[in-house]
Amino acid sequence: MTLDVTAPTDVGSLVRHWRQRRRLSQQALSDQCGVSTRHLSYIETGKARPSPTMVGQLSEALAVPLRERRRLFTAAGFVPDTSELPLGAPALAEVNEALELILAGHEPYPALVIDGGWDLVTANDAAYRLLADVPADLLEPPVNVVRLSLDPRGLAPRIANLDEWRAAIMARVRHEHDTTDDPRLAALLAEFPVRGPHPAPGIVLTLRLRAGADVLSFLTTTTVFGTPGDVTVAELAIEALYPADPATRALLSRD
Repeated sequence: MTLDVTAPTDVGSLVRHWRQRRRLSQQALSDQCGVSTRHLSYIETGKARPSPTMVGQLSEALAVPLRERRRLFTAAGFVPDTSELPLGAPALAEVNEALELILAGHEPYPALVIDGGWDLVTANDAAYRLLADVPADLLEPPVNVVRLSLDPRGLAPRIANLDEWRAAIMARVRHEHDTTDDPRLAALLAEFPVRGPHPAPGIVLTLRLRAGADVLSFLTTTTVFGTPGDVTVAELAIEALYPADPATRALLSRD
């Protein structure tokens, strides 16, 4: 993850940053945490150092993502209360096994796993089959799923409802950026701005993907791990595609 050199680094500035991002007054936050506004003000200005318990309370009240929660603890001079392990670490073996089971069980329909910046972590064979005609250089790691789907050399020419899909996927990226303040998502928003009116989706957005003479229609779902205590696991999302019509179901089942 690229370091944002403009981001605050001391604990007081970080608390103030997240309080303002959540649009909370000092009074509202202090009420949630059970402290005086004076004490909260002292924390934000650096006149007081929060205890580990207070850092945890502030993180919970401000819904600070795990990655940024670790920064808060470190900035306050404490060992973070959450881990950030590489996905290949032995401690995450059960997580990897669960991912593989989910991906394999979703065949013959496509499914993939992405991280918090929308980079591809892994996918099942059905997903890779959809990428068979994509230039090899676009599939060199790290593969960003947003860029892959919107790049003119990627899937974009094959997406029959591209304007609708682009608006929907970038709306989700914007929502996630509003929640996490992740600079990786800010870069995607700058790279793929959505301007002007765009088609309103139906009850459920479908991805309509051309495959030769056929058009495959998919519904998409997102699955995340419940109450994770590790940053890497918290940022994983399983994107599963389901047939949106009988023709798509038949075509994929035939393959």
